[in-house]
Amino acid sequence: MDIKLTEALNALESKLKGANTLETKSLLEGFKESFDAELKTKVEALETKSKQELEAAQLEVKNMQELQEVQQKHLDSLDLKLKNNVQTKDANLSSLITKNIKAISAVTKSVPFNMEVKDMTLANALTGDQPRDYNFDVVKRPAQMVNVEDLASTIPISGGTYTYVRSTLSSGSVGEPIEGATKNQLEYDYTILDSNTNYIAGFAVYSKKMRNNLPFLENTLGIDLRRDYMRGENATFNAILEAEATASTKVITDSNKIEMLIAELAELAANDFMADCIVVTPTDWYDIMITEKSSGAGYGLPGIVTFDNGVLRVNGVAVKMATWLTANKYFVGDWSRVRKPVTEGFTFAVSEDDSDNFRKNNLTARVEAQVTLTVEQPDALIFGDFTAA
Repeated sequence: MDIKLTEALNALESKLKGANTLETKSLLEGFKESFDAELKTKVEALETKSKQELEAAQLEVKNMQELQEVQQKHLDSLDLKLKNNVQTKDANLSSLITKNIKAISAVTKSVPFNMEVKDMTLANALTGDQPRDYNFDVVKRPAQMVNVEDLASTIPISGGTYTYVRSTLSSGSVGEPIEGATKNQLEYDYTILDSNTNYIAGFAVYSKKMRNNLPFLENTLGIDLRRDYMRGENATFNAILEAEATASTKVITDSNKIEMLIAELAELAANDFMADCIVVTPTDWYDIMITEKSSGAGYGLPGIVTFDNGVLRVNGVAVKMATWLTANKYFVGDWSRVRKPVTEGFTFAVSEDDSDNFRKNNLTARVEAQVTLTVEQPDALIFGDFTAA
């Protein structure tokens, strides 16, 4: 029972004690009015509260319905995306939605939905290529370490033939005659020699589209073609050197490579030629560097062989590496009488006017030179073999 009602009844009971009929009637009517008013107030309060709670409940139901509509639109949108990407992402997204459907259904304004994708990789989540960083400094094949033209003297000529004269003492010698006797007679032979220049050339064909799409092409192609031209020229000139130089008579038996080279220097000097360069293959160059003092005595170059600032020298003469040289072969000589006649120097040209280039949208890049090589004094250059026995 309500505490206020109990107190009111106790007070009424006290007042009724000793009251007459009229007073009793008046007290009872007064209590009834007061009770009815209090009861009415409480009922009205309960009705108001119930109405507010009902309206709140109805509003919550409405919010839930609206949220359900938003969820359905979201699911419809996901379904449309899944259909548009069925080949690449259907399995992954369907699996994710299935696993998280309860969480999606429970979404409210105060309970957001978070979906975490844990298995994305380039293989299953990327369409197209990932970004790249380009380096247009093209990695090219290196040039040969030394070219024949670096050793020879270049002679420009106006035509296609270089003619020179070689003199030879055929008989006689200068001497001190006996008084009254005939002086010594000398006879010379003069040989006129011709060296004809020829074209050494090569070309490459490429499309205009290739040129337009590869910004590095034309510069790189020019460098590559020049380096390969020099390889071709070196091969041609090496054949001429081998044919025109004096063949060595030295053998490796009971000698090493350093001793063979020193013997060649001595032979040139005996004929009044001072060698200015020795050319060997890279293999032989490095083999010289590990020459043993004697068998099993360890490495040690003789005093006449030096290595300073990257230059190997035998008796002061530089030893150079050449990859165009035939294996095991070498040249020792005075290269001042090795000539390179040039009718037309090296040129690099690009043109559409070749074959069907115009119809095919192609370009031709050409490298060429009209040149030759000649050993004017064969005795000044020795061609040897480290394997000769």
